[in-house]
Amino acid sequence: MIQSITDRLYADIPRERLYHYTTFSGLQGIVGSRRLWTSDVRYMNDSAELRHTADLIGTEVNRRIRAGHPRAKLLSQFIDWVSHRIINGHMVFAASFRANGNLLSQWRAYGTPGKGVSLGFNPGHILRCARRQQFQVGRCIYEPAVQRQLVNQVIDAVEDLADHEPTEAHSDHLFATLESDLLRLAALLKHPSFREEDEWRVVSPVMTEGATTREPDSPVRFREGKSMLVPYIEFNLTEAANQPLPIDHVFLGPTAHSELSLNSLRLFLAQQGITPGAGVDYCQIPYRHH
Repeated sequence: MIQSITDRLYADIPRERLYHYTTFSGLQGIVGSRRLWTSDVRYMNDSAELRHTADLIGTEVNRRIRAGHPRAKLLSQFIDWVSHRIINGHMVFAASFRANGNLLSQWRAYGTPGKGVSLGFNPGHILRCARRQQFQVGRCIYEPAVQRQLVNQVIDAVEDLADHEPTEAHSDHLFATLESDLLRLAALLKHPSFREEDEWRVVSPVMTEGATTREPDSPVRFREGKSMLVPYIEFNLTEAANQPLPIDHVFLGPTAHSELSLNSLRLFLAQQGITPGAGVDYCQIPYRHH
């Protein structure tokens, strides 16, 4: 079953410090609230995140159909269902961490020029926070061969479930039993071109699409994205009320004024009661303003 697949993926435990890249305004918000905004995965990385998994499934389904698979109708229904649910289905939320807190590609992607920081956390602390909030921590998968293997296992599971159905008339109901675990899997499958990131994610429990509008106490909020409103929920970064944010280390991103910026960054953290045990360091990457 797919649940056993996802359980194995989320059993991988981070051992290295985990860094979260953000801007100065993001830093102020995180320190002030002691929370991260975990975004609906469908809206991360220009909406390509879950679509990558749908494309992988489509490729394998089409390969099986071309090879004369005896249940071609079921497989066609499955890929149609996946394509629809990716946009309109349940929601899963995630926040990104990196094993490397000083990557040029990440300064370019996440830090406004001259205004970026990466916040390093003890991995055990992030795990404890996640478990307390029913989140999971998983390492993203970039290797195409591993992704194909996982997708094949998903499709095999669909076929196994269908074998216990008298007809294919209720295929949508059958597929729906897989949706939560499929989303948890898809949250960790990233395009191979991003492998340099070595990304870990904290991933929320799956929420039904109706949770946003039909529950008055819904935790789902919205923020402004590059071209649309982005749904998010909050992830608490502390284990006790009023605890200062337990940041282990901070990198300051490329800036034209490194000494002044480092000074004010250290002053800000000290004012908030935060003293990173491993210090605050400049990234040493030359600043180029374009």
